[in-house]
Amino acid sequence: MPSPTHSPAPRPTWAPPAGKPPLASRMMRATWRRLPAGLHDVGWEPGLVVPAADGSPLITDHYFPRAEGDFPTLLVRSPYGRGFPWSPMYGLLFAEQGFHVVLQSCRGTGGSGGAFDLWRNEAADGRATVSWLREQPWFNGTLGTVGPSYLGYTQWALAADPPPELKAMVVQVGLHDPYALFHTDGALHLETALAVGVGMTYQHQGIAPFLKATLRLQRRLRAVTTARPLRGAHVSALGGEVPWLDEVMTHPDAKDAYWHGASLAESAERLSVPTSLITGWHDALADQTFEQYDRLRQAGCETALLVGPWTHTSALQQGWPEVFAESLAWLRAHLYADPSGLRPTGVRVHIGGEDAWRNFDDWPPPASVSPWFPIAQGHLTDQAPTDSAPLMSFRYDPADPTPSLGGPLLSRTAGPRDNSSLEAREDVLTFTGPPLTEPLDILGPVSARLSISTDTGHADVFTRLCDVDAQGRSVNVCDGLGQLRTDGQEPSQITVPMSSTAHRFAIGHRIRWQISGGAHPRYARNPGNGDSPVNATTFTPVRITLHTDSALLLATHAQGSGPGPTGNG
Repeated sequence: MPSPTHSPAPRPTWAPPAGKPPLASRMMRATWRRLPAGLHDVGWEPGLVVPAADGSPLITDHYFPRAEGDFPTLLVRSPYGRGFPWSPMYGLLFAEQGFHVVLQSCRGTGGSGGAFDLWRNEAADGRATVSWLREQPWFNGTLGTVGPSYLGYTQWALAADPPPELKAMVVQVGLHDPYALFHTDGALHLETALAVGVGMTYQHQGIAPFLKATLRLQRRLRAVTTARPLRGAHVSALGGEVPWLDEVMTHPDAKDAYWHGASLAESAERLSVPTSLITGWHDALADQTFEQYDRLRQAGCETALLVGPWTHTSALQQGWPEVFAESLAWLRAHLYADPSGLRPTGVRVHIGGEDAWRNFDDWPPPASVSPWFPIAQGHLTDQAPTDSAPLMSFRYDPADPTPSLGGPLLSRTAGPRDNSSLEAREDVLTFTGPPLTEPLDILGPVSARLSISTDTGHADVFTRLCDVDAQGRSVNVCDGLGQLRTDGQEPSQITVPMSSTAHRFAIGHRIRWQISGGAHPRYARNPGNGDSPVNATTFTPVRITLHTDSALLLATHAQGSGPGPTGNG
């Protein structure tokens, strides 16, 4: 006699509540263009209490399609509140496309209990939320995650031990390593740290407190960033003590025990959940996205990469139609088994200087590394030097620091900018190649191999790639900063990663290499004397000398070697 079979217990009947999404969210949705039409009316179930493992209440809003049938669920965990812009951009937009959306405030924010911590609670709180989902009558067992910035970090935290229900992730301009957000090789990302401090402290309180705090920081930015000592100066600009920010600023060493467990890079090394990654060439977290992509590819995980002409914030503004379409296609493919919206290749990038999109099978595409060398009179050549003699020098004065201009910031000043005023300064060196006779594509990582001596033994070096057009306008493409120690007059060698790019230098344009001793307030000033940049009260000007065996390293593609605007790489 055959043994009896046991069917799973039927889910209890769910009676959808009658609530509508907030009026402000519905009004904003009505103003958006270039987005797909909604498939469903949307219901709203606000203020649900999800118990964390320690009992702390995690306040959660539930958006849902007001229609018959089963729908997959998207989990969105945020420390920035559940109102604008998260309600319309994630709750409303994805629910009208056929998803339950669970929008939750991280502990210590947006009314959730407990105290917020930059990284120590997200994995456990994410797992507790999935346990709660399993008890909901509308949850059909198919789960995805989506979200930008720190909302990417909460996704990687869940992916460290992914629940079996997790079938897809979409990480938009996302974070996995808090140390790398705040420091490069020990150099503090000062402006970013202050912006994150304002965002984490005020955004979950609502749009008015956040805007007020942002304007206060803008008014006091110069006073805060030029204070001696730097430590503690942010308190007045941020409206009070922010203990985690002081800890971040005073722990510049990635190996310090303070940072133990902060990076979730290992989540990608063993992940099998299909993951879409989205960033912009001027996103402050672009390098983290490229690292995530590399790790996922090495793990054999199905992944896609979209890189637009965006900053961290413009990806969610001007770039939102492309970002939303990419995200929706990925989620439908893996939660609905509908791949019709996917492109044929895994990688799609915007080409700067050409304003075109190209598809590739992988990133970076095969390339040859072309070194460009600085020579006298500020020229740049592809002819290698025969010695390591001193070439040019400049004086960097931390009391009058070289200013930052554009680039991968979190502020409104991010992105490509005309560098003419910066390059006119005496503490900035530039080396410029001849006008190009044919287009030159740079596709992949850029770096600088520097040979430098100093008179104090302590310096930073900021290095930037610029595109100079026929009218002489110099626009930043990508850049990076490194710290170095020197001994006497002997030069020290340092290789400075300058991020990655996809950029076409057009006919008649010139390649420019820009070198200086810092970029303030993007980075905290190097005091020039070995003191901590956070605690220093005295500064020492430093003379920085560049030697001839330095080189700018570009991943170059000759005209015709890459795919066309819709090619397959």
